[in-house]
Amino acid sequence: MTPILIIDDDQELCDLLADWLATDGFALSACHDGPSGLQAARSDHFAVIILDVMLPGMNGLEILRELRQSCRTPLLMLSARGEPVDRILGLELGADDYLAKPCDPRELVARLRALLRRSQPSQDSAGEVLTHAGLRLDSGSLMAWLDDEPLQLTQSEALILRALMIRPAQVVDRQTLSREALGKPLGAYDRSLDMHISNLRRKLGPYPDGRPRIQSIRGRGYLLGS
Repeated sequence: MTPILIIDDDQELCDLLADWLATDGFALSACHDGPSGLQAARSDHFAVIILDVMLPGMNGLEILRELRQSCRTPLLMLSARGEPVDRILGLELGADDYLAKPCDPRELVARLRALLRRSQPSQDSAGEVLTHAGLRLDSGSLMAWLDDEPLQLTQSEALILRALMIRPAQVVDRQTLSREALGKPLGAYDRSLDMHISNLRRKLGPYPDGRPRIQSIRGRGYLLGS
């Protein structure tokens, strides 16, 4: 059974999801307030974290901000509000995916499986270390370094970086990046890829001469410059 943590104050929903997810091979643990959820999430015992936005004691965005200082566990935001500003802020703070409530449990299962697939190295890339202009990325663990200093990247950011690093000096189209890094085709109004790339750019910083490490090629995609 794959261990999943849900932090949500709707106990009835958590019970229903625990029963549903058990049939798909997931063992769901639940916390119903912010502080206890943050403590459980920091234990690093879970394959994926499901995090609600509205929580007593500490809201989900505050928890996400705290977690992303050291925790790389794949994280899916879940919110009844479903406001674009919440979705954008969640992605900016390091959420890997976002789903509005009420949601179809089958879609939740599909999203969880996609997050888990993305966290597993492919047989072709397992153990391979990619290097490019001071960057180093372990394709298996998705750990990254810049000039030998460790980078705190989320799973999505590390996968985007991997997709760019295996194609040095090549333009990678947005659909390819979305499929390889986010595990889904890019919708017409889906800005999640752009948010993840914006976060990645901020963490990488520019080259010493001020050029961005990740360049936008209008109408085509993104390029990891040298």
